Amino acid sequence: MKLIYQHMLGFLLIIVTTVSIIGYAEIDYVSNQAYNQNYQRMESYAQTLGELASSQSQNGTAELSTDFLNKLQFVLRGDDVYFRIFNAKNEQIYPATRNRIQLSDRVISTLKRGEQIRIRNNNLQRSYIGRTKDAYTGVLVPWMNGTKMIGVIWIGSLVKNVEKPIYMAKRNLLNALMVTIIVGLILSFILSYYSTTKIKSLSRATKKVAAGDFNVQIKNKGNDEIDQLAENFNRMVRTLKKSDEEIKAQEKRRDQFMADAAHEMRTPLTTINGILEGLQYDAIPEDSKPKSIALMRHETTRLIRLVNENLDYEKIRNNQIMLLKTKFDAVKVLKDVQTQLRQNAQKANDELVLDVPATLPTYADRDRFTQIIVNLVQNAIQFTHDGRITISGKRIDHGTEFQIKDNGIGMNKEQTKYIFERFFKADPSRARLGTGESGLGLAIVSSLVKQHGGKVKVESEEGKGSIFTVILYDKGFEQFVNKKDD
Repeated sequence: MKLIYQHMLGFLLIIVTTVSIIGYAEIDYVSNQAYNQNYQRMESYAQTLGELASSQSQNGTAELSTDFLNKLQFVLRGDDVYFRIFNAKNEQIYPATRNRIQLSDRVISTLKRGEQIRIRNNNLQRSYIGRTKDAYTGVLVPWMNGTKMIGVIWIGSLVKNVEKPIYMAKRNLLNALMVTIIVGLILSFILSYYSTTKIKSLSRATKKVAAGDFNVQIKNKGNDEIDQLAENFNRMVRTLKKSDEEIKAQEKRRDQFMADAAHEMRTPLTTINGILEGLQYDAIPEDSKPKSIALMRHETTRLIRLVNENLDYEKIRNNQIMLLKTKFDAVKVLKDVQTQLRQNAQKANDELVLDVPATLPTYADRDRFTQIIVNLVQNAIQFTHDGRITISGKRIDHGTEFQIKDNGIGMNKEQTKYIFERFFKADPSRARLGTGESGLGLAIVSSLVKQHGGKVKVESEEGKGSIFTVILYDKGFEQFVNKKDD
């Protein structure tokens, strides 16, 4: 069943159920009111006649003249009101007909106690007064003289007359129900159509997204839950679009990396293969063999480094490395890095400067910290020529901050956005042998800093250089600071 019909059926069920409950309660109220008013009227007649009978009683027996009773019955017949009178011996004394009835012993016993009996329908309650051609409703009232019963009167009217207002109430209820169903159908269709139109819009948009169209946006006013769902859908699509663009960009960088890696591997492998063939066929002079072997070793080292960087990144990204964090003085590590990379900096005619205090307490994995600084400095050397690279550090609240600043080629905003992504190269044309040509160095830095619970960011301006900032927090403050920032 379609949703619009389900909504319409739901609305109709609620409306019909509500009207039925209210109608049943109203009919029950009208019915009780009609019968109670009739009982009170009959009891009033019976009591009045009882007072007359008591005043005329002889020897403890009710006495009313037959002529008076005939005239009274003639008057009451116009309202379809009839009565029967019984003496204290349970004998019907009026009307004097052949078809006389007797009240049951149980009824007489009740009446002798001075209790009145109300009969809703004598044909359904035959034990009281007996069955008649037309159903009557009425009362059995004892006439008492002190504590002694001197007579009984049954007075009643036709049930159909009493139930006329009940029939009218039922007919009005039925008419109201029909009108309510018609109006309910119209209103439920309008409301259901309004709701299902929004859902259909969401369904169509979902199909477009499933087909790869991430430019879908659903108009909404934010008034109800469906509008909120539409807003969440729009937010999801925007996120998917952003993720799709990032995936495509990463795929593009991966393809570029594979091409670069293939090129980088082909060159040393070709060199190594040529030297091996030369050695095999004695095509290389004796005095050139040491140089050729050194070249093979250099190219082999280059291939190993390329493979190791990829393996390291995968281990770091998948949390497969164990960080042994301790508190140490970072100054010694930074000085070792300066000494280690000074030669590479001199090849680019760069000045490598260290700007740190006498001691710099740091909480981190010492080996991985060294790897972070080495990769950042190598990246700065790679893109800085005839310039200055400064390694600085200082204490901050609950942590230590390090900066690698250069005045190299710098980056634009688009490059800065993806600089920590795997395989990304800000300027592939300037990648030089031995200085991070794989495009993995900064991705490794980002992953290692995150695993330390720290932060890394970059500020750069094209043509003016870059500043990479790494913050490592003290023990016990990593999660606290990151939650506070979130």
